[in-house]
Amino acid sequence: MAKKTAHDDPLASVTLAVGQEELLLDRAVQEVVAAARAADADTDVRDLTSDQLQPGTLAELTSPSLFAERKVVVVRNAQDLSADTVKDVKGYLGSPAEEITLVLLHAGGAKGKGLLDAARKAGAREVACPKMTKPAERLAFVRGEFRALGRSATPEACQALVDAIGSDLRELASAASQLVADVEGTIDEAVVGRYYTGRAEASSFEVADRAVEGRAAEALEALRWSLSTGVAPVLITSALAQGVRAIGKLSSARGGRPADLARELGMPPWKIDRVRQQMRGWTPEGVAVAMRAVAEADAGVKGGGDDPEYALEKAVVTIARAARSRRG
Repeated sequence: MAKKTAHDDPLASVTLAVGQEELLLDRAVQEVVAAARAADADTDVRDLTSDQLQPGTLAELTSPSLFAERKVVVVRNAQDLSADTVKDVKGYLGSPAEEITLVLLHAGGAKGKGLLDAARKAGAREVACPKMTKPAERLAFVRGEFRALGRSATPEACQALVDAIGSDLRELASAASQLVADVEGTIDEAVVGRYYTGRAEASSFEVADRAVEGRAAEALEALRWSLSTGVAPVLITSALAQGVRAIGKLSSARGGRPADLARELGMPPWKIDRVRQQMRGWTPEGVAVAMRAVAEADAGVKGGGDDPEYALEKAVVTIARAARSRRG
């Protein structure tokens, strides 16, 4: 879910949505438009790209109306505005018009930073919309979706949904909404499995789970299916790395209850139990071999090799063998 500043009135004169996560940027816009139309059903919404906002255009859009109508002006990719248009926007920030809400969507970063700084200095309401690149962030997003929809979902169900759907927030949000609409009561892992089992089997985490369990044939089958259904190779290497790292972390940790280990290792308690089952055949040497295999595969899928599929197959076989090293 997008993070907002303490100044959180959607009808503030200026809203600054910063980041590159398209779903969150769109939601920031939708929130402002919904609030404006709740105040005035006839609100006029103008949604412009950076190249559509030419010098002088903002002045035209924000000039007083004979009908005193409320207006929302959305400017996308504000970091790409021309220098002359940026001057117009900065001038407007110093004296915004009444009954008009300006929404600036900015990618963040160095490009267009002057406009970003000016909007912040002017006291714009800010909504953070960063890319969610880490699995833990996507997991938190799914939990937030279920909370926002007023429903309970178990931690295992949330993780299963992330494993099945992957990194696309729009698809994750859509899946959570569908489950809430179709299922009564608490949403658990079994429910997610019934709806998304085909996708779960094709996910990068299915490949990783089978590999770290030493089940080479099943891991290779899942890998080929994943690649054939469009899963990005880099997501598979990421899942393999997470799986091997979890084995390494837990094998080097002191014994204890899952809750205690979860706090120490930064994993949810249910995952501690899963990794304990997966690590039975592992040795420290096997973990080292597997991590090298993941690093080589990662380099292979990012341009260091001619055949990403072969690089992944080699890594999966090596990891599965390492998983069985204690058993000979």
